[in-house]
Amino acid sequence: MKVDVVNVEGKKLRQVELPAAVFEAPINVDLMHQAYVRQMANARLGTHKTKSRGEVSGGGRKPWKQKGTGRARQGTTRAPQWVGGGRVHTPRPRSYEKKMPRKMRQAALRSVLSVKASEESVVVVDDFILDEPKTRLMVGALGNLVGDASALLLLPEKDSNYELVVRTAGNIPNAKVLLAGYLNIRDILGFDKLVISLKTLDALKAHLG
Repeated sequence: MKVDVVNVEGKKLRQVELPAAVFEAPINVDLMHQAYVRQMANARLGTHKTKSRGEVSGGGRKPWKQKGTGRARQGTTRAPQWVGGGRVHTPRPRSYEKKMPRKMRQAALRSVLSVKASEESVVVVDDFILDEPKTRLMVGALGNLVGDASALLLLPEKDSNYELVVRTAGNIPNAKVLLAGYLNIRDILGFDKLVISLKTLDALKAHLG
C-alpha cells in the first residue's frame, strides 16, 4: 500500500510503501476487542474499599446485658445492622489486571493499524519538527495534515524535538503525542487520524513487523 509523504505544510513530496506486515495484516476484530478490554482493565486502580466490623472504630463494649431487657441480644454497636457499623460483602482492594501474550498484543496492534490504513486514516510526514514551542504552530501543522480531525502523532524516539512537540501539543484537546514504543490500541481507536513520520515507520516495522 502506497501513501503520500507530505511535509508539515501539507505539500506532497513523494510516495512511500507502508510495511505490509504492519499495515496489511489480517484484521482480527475479536483480538482487537480483547486487547482493548485488557488495557482498560489494567488501567483500573482497584483501590475501592469499605470497612468491616473489625475495622470501624468504637463498639468495644456490649450495648446492654444479654437477658432481661426484652430487646434482641447485641454484642457490639459496630455490627453490620447498626448505623455506623461495619459492612459485609462490599468492595475490597483487588487487581483487575488481565494477562495477554506479547505476540497477541502485537497482532492486535497490526490489526488496528491495518484498519486505519484501509480507511486512509494514516498520514505520513517526512519529519515533524517545529521551530519553537508555540501552540499556534502545532495547530497550523495539524490543520495542514489532518484538517479538523483529531490526530495521534507518533514520534520515533525521546529527544529534544519530542519534548518540544509534547509541550506544544499539551493545550490542544484533539491531539496527542506518543512514542512509537508506547503505541496502544486505545489511543489508536481514540483518534481519527494517525500521523507518522518516516523514522517512526521504521520503528513500527522493527517493533511489529
